[in-house]
Amino acid sequence: MPTPTRVQLLTRHGCHLCVEAEITVRRVCADLGVGVSVVNIDDDERLRDRYTDHVPVTFVDGEQLSLWFVDEARLSAALA
Repeated sequence: MPTPTRVQLLTRHGCHLCVEAEITVRRVCADLGVGVSVVNIDDDERLRDRYTDHVPVTFVDGEQLSLWFVDEARLSAALA
């Protein structure tokens, strides 16, 4: 059975904060059995125009949870 995707992470090429956020998000989601979708805004003109350098952005169940930094405890609590 596929893992439900509840977390979406918006990133960009060359963003060191995005790399760090992806590591944290993937670890928390794996521990909790939650799917994650990583979307590179450079591949989507609409997202690139909206978020520009305001990444990474983390969404849980469609609601924005964090901007720039991912708090592991807050992400875990949002997924509980």
